[in-house]
Amino acid sequence: MSNGFFTALLIFLTISDVAVLIFFGIDKRKAVNRQWRIPESALLKAALVGPLGAWIAMRVFRHKTRKAKFRLLMPLFLLIRSLILVALQRIG
Repeated sequence: MSNGFFTALLIFLTISDVAVLIFFGIDKRKAVNRQWRIPESALLKAALVGPLGAWIAMRVFRHKTRKAKFRLLMPLFLLIRSLILVALQRIG
């Protein structure tokens, strides 16, 4: 695997994390304002793509922190992504 590919992957993942952070922030704002909410299934799918952004959003916005599935899955998603990145780096 080329160094350029790995760099592009890291850029993509960073953008994904920022997008998910914003997505969670929008849902938190909607919750505070008692507006229509983003479904939890959509938030979980987004968190699978951007687990760091979801984890940061949970801490910064204090959002979904009482939901057990979010508290358990965010670290798991982060661990899985980290392991994949380490494996890809070693292959390259």
